[in-house]
Amino acid sequence: MAFISGVGNTRYGKIDGCTTMGLAAEAAHAALDDAGLRPKEIDGLLTGYATTMPHIMLATVIAERLGVRPAYAHALQAGGATGVAMAMLAKILVDSGRCRAVLIVAAENRASGQSRDQAIQTLAQAGHPDYEVPYGATIPAYYGLLAARYMHQFGVTDVDLAELAVVMRRHAGRHPDAHLRAPISRDDVMASKPIALPLRLLDCCPVSDGGIAAVITREPTAAAKVRIRGAGQAHFHQHISCARDWADMGAKASADRALADAGMALGDMRYLAVYDSFTITLAMLLEEIGFVRRAGAGEAAAAGRFDLTGDLPLNTHGGLLSFGHCGVGGGLAHLVETQRQLAGRAGERQVRNATTGFVHGDGGVMSSHVSMVLERV
Repeated sequence: MAFISGVGNTRYGKIDGCTTMGLAAEAAHAALDDAGLRPKEIDGLLTGYATTMPHIMLATVIAERLGVRPAYAHALQAGGATGVAMAMLAKILVDSGRCRAVLIVAAENRASGQSRDQAIQTLAQAGHPDYEVPYGATIPAYYGLLAARYMHQFGVTDVDLAELAVVMRRHAGRHPDAHLRAPISRDDVMASKPIALPLRLLDCCPVSDGGIAAVITREPTAAAKVRIRGAGQAHFHQHISCARDWADMGAKASADRALADAGMALGDMRYLAVYDSFTITLAMLLEEIGFVRRAGAGEAAAAGRFDLTGDLPLNTHGGLLSFGHCGVGGGLAHLVETQRQLAGRAGERQVRNATTGFVHGDGGVMSSHVSMVLERV
């Protein structure tokens, strides 16, 4: 078995003077303290990547900073799905007996450590080098294309998308470490400036500084036992110009594999943590996986289904849209919030009867999908 025995994070936002390494260390030490472990008890270390610190051996650099001497160290790259992918690999390592305690950590000073233009240019490289990048597309532009096509195909409206942004901001208002906490209304979203129509500013996640970490162990080290019960992946394409079916991007296949691995069904999930770099990302994932019908995500949000007391409580930390997005640490925050919910440690965000949780990460432009099922035992 694999347990998420400890989690930790820094605050998210623009943090003047911070560094990627400093954020990683702060989050890692918080997770170790939460798990009741010392650095010398960690024998596995997994990290993501950092655009502000593109070191070719980032895992061992972080290990050196933390004073950890792992028997297994690895840096992963799967875009926004990297955080959940790290947890999946950690599960494999402890289940196989290769490691006893694996630290996964992600951090980046993306808001303060690079200029706006640098961030835009770096992220745009996710596009096809011949058929997309030369035409100047940005990540918001790619998702704007997705939104336009999806709205045309299924009848989703920009009002539907705005409802999702409002819910994420309401949740973030309850989290002291969230980047954006001020309440917003549907009208605020609709009135925000165009970024890549039909996406407006408040349909897009902020760029944040932040660090986050978790400790996955073979045996539980905390009183609240949160187990990784199943995991799955799917990778149907890398570039949207090569996607065959924009209604089937791989999310459902990934979720189905994770649920089959766990021996559970969608209806067994009591808490949801789904990637939300843009409102359209969240709508498409929720609908493709099957938590709501096609074109039903906005309606579900307006009806309160994603609220703390709803039947599908979702991203109670505020998600990428409001908690913040610091690269790999953006998606990993979904996993950390799920652990806290299932452990009953989410404070005023706590969802009643949160005994099982579904986590989904999305990398690239709906390209790489990693799903995970957690349970409290």
